[in-house]
Amino acid sequence: MTAPVKKNDRVTVYIEDLTHEGLGVGKVDGYPLFIHGALPQETAEVHVLKTLKSYGFAKIVELKEPSPDRVEAPCMYFGKCGGCQLQHLSYEGQLHWKENMVRNVMKRIGKIEAPVRPIKGMEHPWNYRNKSQIPFAMGESGPIAGFYKSRTHDIVDMERCLIQMSEADIIMANLKKELEKIGIEPYNETTHQGMLRHVIVRTGRATGEVMVVLVTKKRKFPQKDAAVEVIRKLIPHVTSIVQNVNSEKTNVILGKETMTLWGKETIEDTIGDIRFEISARSFYQVNPVQTEVLYNQALEYAGLTGEETVIDAYCGIGTISLFLAKKAKQVMGVEIVEEAIEDAKRNAELNGFTNTYFEAGPAEEVIPRWYKEGKRADVLVVDPPRKGCDQALLNTIIEFKPKRVVYVSCNPSTLARDLRILEDGGYKTMEITPVDMFPQTTHVECVVLMSRVEK
Repeated sequence: MTAPVKKNDRVTVYIEDLTHEGLGVGKVDGYPLFIHGALPQETAEVHVLKTLKSYGFAKIVELKEPSPDRVEAPCMYFGKCGGCQLQHLSYEGQLHWKENMVRNVMKRIGKIEAPVRPIKGMEHPWNYRNKSQIPFAMGESGPIAGFYKSRTHDIVDMERCLIQMSEADIIMANLKKELEKIGIEPYNETTHQGMLRHVIVRTGRATGEVMVVLVTKKRKFPQKDAAVEVIRKLIPHVTSIVQNVNSEKTNVILGKETMTLWGKETIEDTIGDIRFEISARSFYQVNPVQTEVLYNQALEYAGLTGEETVIDAYCGIGTISLFLAKKAKQVMGVEIVEEAIEDAKRNAELNGFTNTYFEAGPAEEVIPRWYKEGKRADVLVVDPPRKGCDQALLNTIIEFKPKRVVYVSCNPSTLARDLRILEDGGYKTMEITPVDMFPQTTHVECVVLMSRVEK
């Protein structure tokens, strides 16, 4: 197929949809053009930047008919920083698009016909992130800190971010100004030189406790006392200051070794009435307000009466497990990361739960062994990473036939794929509820109820 447009052409297009990266989609004779900054229901004259065999890229020259949902993005870094994609779309418009996107992906990828309930949004969709991972580097006139441009590792030097909490803003705006005074050189990804790679700021929204993690290239850190002093001045209520060592040439942020420089090893937060201890490496949902909404929805779908045994695959530090344990006879959690399992056990003890059991290992190996040992689940809950469930785990679910499966997903595409496999294996998708965990971005979480169909 020859593209109907070529580089540097100017054409007028109607924007039909958005991609998962937030690019507008307009078509010329069926040929898609992906257009930065364009929104559905808009008509725009665009300049073609690049053409490939089956799609191309363009930029807006003139917006002829703007979307009724278009708003002025409140962040001065929007369009430069890659963190948010949808600030120029009203929040009502964001919710409408996300709900429709989930519905369309279910039908297109999974041939799933289950009802999609109205998306659960936020009352205040700003300053929700309780964890910020801020890269540091050396700019032309000194140290810089901020977030990456879209699809690059080029840092946009920033003073604040409208979706993170205030403590992270303080660190991002001010710590870079102190680095040269105390003799800390920011890390250079290209040369693998320098010391400070990232600073992670974690905040307990309910408790106000704050952890600052300095990710360094080397373990030996002569300036650590000076760094601690600066951070304590910037955030007087800081609870924990930690050093994490990552000496590898890698894009992975955290290394394997962590030491407490000052204060506690962990901070606490609560979701609902459950307390959690959070360490530097703990996985913990970044939007605590919507996490409670998400987990309450999972609890509703689990349909617990107090007599059920629940298996929580991919249980992490036990966040969903402990919500379920409030109403289940027993909850058994499995997670491949041993540190997370230790956190889960500690969190169960912290909250006084005696009806939980946690084990480290691959879910697709541990769960079949549990069944061979006579342990049966009435409800199985999965909350996998973006890549979705391991095929072996899906086979395990189909083989051992729990009555209900509650699937929590952060990726509608892999969710639709996995639901199709489970439906072909004897389950019916009863209902899907999207939850907006990440306002101002294209990401959306879903909670799904599936029931076993007896043939």
